[in-house]
Amino acid sequence: MDRAAEMNAFVTAVEHGGFSAAARELGLSPSALSKLVSRLEDRLDVRLLHRTTRRLQLTPEGDVFFRRAQRILAAIDEAEAEVTEANASPRGLLRLHCGSAFGMHQLTPAIPRFLERYPDIRVDMTISDQPPAAMEEGIDLAVRIGPLDESSMVARRICNLQRVICAAPAYLKRHGTPRTPDDLQVHNCLWITSLPALRRWPFDTDEGIRVVNVGGNVVANTAETVLQLAVAGLGIIRLTDVIVGDAIRRGELVPILADWHHAEPVPLFATYPSGRHLSPKVRAMVDFLVEEFGSAPWRMRPDAPR
Repeated sequence: MDRAAEMNAFVTAVEHGGFSAAARELGLSPSALSKLVSRLEDRLDVRLLHRTTRRLQLTPEGDVFFRRAQRILAAIDEAEAEVTEANASPRGLLRLHCGSAFGMHQLTPAIPRFLERYPDIRVDMTISDQPPAAMEEGIDLAVRIGPLDESSMVARRICNLQRVICAAPAYLKRHGTPRTPDDLQVHNCLWITSLPALRRWPFDTDEGIRVVNVGGNVVANTAETVLQLAVAGLGIIRLTDVIVGDAIRRGELVPILADWHHAEPVPLFATYPSGRHLSPKVRAMVDFLVEEFGSAPWRMRPDAPR
């Protein structure tokens, strides 16, 4: 009786949200994996999963067993890793998730350098602004911007980003350059619909931090779209330097209100599921991200117009 195989089949099925995805992960047929889970339930004499056509749902007993089984399997992984991975080179498939802005502007151009250094690693990249449910979707590593609230994730800070207020020279020529935060009330400002708090722009004044609620005639659901609208001369934006840095460098955007804008560091993290041994491939990518982006190489601080 292979209890570890049954336990691993159950945990993998829950993490991947179904038998088919879990079977692919473990190199089994869906029917073979289903039999392992059924055998586990029969042995325990308890239902662990509700099976539907769309997804698996844990029973209360299944939830308790899942959390305990994760820790047990992690301990097995760690014990084996201590004796087998001391000199192992990173290899295998690395499932990586990243938001569109950082993914398109920074991570994607860096992937060839990573693969040149680690030729035995294959990368499966998901570029999306929807945060992954990492334990359910089989994501090994996610690059996240901003505060984190998932206690099930381990996070390593890569660097801090800075938000920049900027606009295209053509827009400023047509509408004038804002000199004070109050001037924004008569300007067209753009923001991301999925982050409504980002339409509240903070500024330093003699009385403390003042927040201006900006408005405009277009909103969009991705930072990249908002960036392109601003470059086209539609309005003023406030996005992180990792997004706008290249456009500023090319002269497509100009920073404004730099002396007023409240500095608000935005942390960039590499995150991975807790309770798991950190595999060589994940460790290699985390170290690479810190090495490659820890100094925020995209950062420029050109003089802002006054």
